[in-house]
Amino acid sequence: MNEDTMEIVGFHAHIYFDTDSRDVAARLREGLTRFEVQLGRWHDKPIGPHPQAMYQIAFLPAQFGQVVPWLMIHREGLNILVHPETGDDVADHTIHSLWLGEKLELNVEFLR
Repeated sequence: MNEDTMEIVGFHAHIYFDTDSRDVAARLREGLTRFEVQLGRWHDKPIGPHPQAMYQIAFLPAQFGQVVPWLMIHREGLNILVHPETGDDVADHTIHSLWLGEKLELNVEFLR
């Protein structure tokens, strides 16, 4: 896909947690109800390319300016992957992504 014609059709944010931070993740999830986002299922074990328990939120490009700054301020130490949806899963999760907190090692081979 030509970088100049690449279109971002949406964004995902993956909220990572463990047994000690699940309550924090639940508080963050409750706060996200203020936005028109799609809240994904809780995954209490690593799934797909994700190395840790997590849930996903999906939102439109027009919401980026509200959702991502809110996550920055309210993440309470949780690690969050934010990536676009362009149709190139590998690039979206790696070179096009941004991290709030620690950058975790993804299983990129799963996306190939």
